Amino acid sequence: MLPPHSAYPPPPAETPWFTGLLVAAFAAAVVAVAIMAFGSQLARINPALAVVLELVVVAGVAPSVWRLRRTPVWRWLVYGAAAGVLAGWSALLVGAA
Repeated sequence: MLPPHSAYPPPPAETPWFTGLLVAAFAAAVVAVAIMAFGSQLARINPALAVVLELVVVAGVAPSVWRLRRTPVWRWLVYGAAAGVLAGWSALLVGAA
């Protein structure tokens, strides 16, 4: 609602970049560690099984998580989780080589 003598609406709230990036970094670290732990233990049993199960888990969670990307607070967690998946898979590939 506009103040009675204002010609312009109030400016929108600022984006909390510092807090958001901190939350995204924490989410990325948690997801990357989870991906690496899950994948490395499965690879000890069977490497092909590890790859298939990693893909199934990420493909199953991705649609639910991706819907939250437009919600102001949850978007930081979504982008952090996406970065964590990429970092975890990269670390698994480097560790396998």
